[in-house]
Amino acid sequence: MEQFNIFPVTSVKQPKSGQVLIAEPLLNDPNFTRSVILLCEHSNEGSVGFVLNQVTELTLNDLAKDIYASHIGIYQGGPVQADTLHMLHRVPGNITGGMEVAKGIYWGGSYDELKEMVWNDDCGPSDIRLFMGYSGWGPGQLEKEIKEGTWLITDATDQLLFDTDPQDIWKKAIELLGRKYAFLANMPTDPQMN
Repeated sequence: MEQFNIFPVTSVKQPKSGQVLIAEPLLNDPNFTRSVILLCEHSNEGSVGFVLNQVTELTLNDLAKDIYASHIGIYQGGPVQADTLHMLHRVPGNITGGMEVAKGIYWGGSYDELKEMVWNDDCGPSDIRLFMGYSGWGPGQLEKEIKEGTWLITDATDQLLFDTDPQDIWKKAIELLGRKYAFLANMPTDPQMN
């Protein structure tokens, strides 16, 4: 990814599951401009995460014709395997089989239980996020991008994922970094617009 680096690279934080990657303000990759990615898996073999703030116009009803769920939107999780559907939720008592990736945030689980919750009108966008595709990195790729200043890292919160309007997630994630980074939240995407 080619970008103009404005992040200080003096102390590079190592990524791990349960953290969010925050795109630097001037990143011009169309898949990741102003994106926030929940990192769900990170190992020596690579990394997997989901873009939290790229909403599509699709709903669960568009993908699962056997249930009416126009109130549950679908997000673009990333450019990899866009024909797959993934789930993040915070209702482990109702949707079993998920893996806790951060405090109160679960990845995966039973789609039959999701359907049952939808039929019973027991879930909504404040508890579930569905993603088409995912964001992935090969061995060492993500560490290299972090070292280059493409991403800042902070711990994920369920409030950021489930209680924040998608258009505000990038700015809210910047706020989680603390005062030192507050100026980034108001930077234009094009430095010439300043």
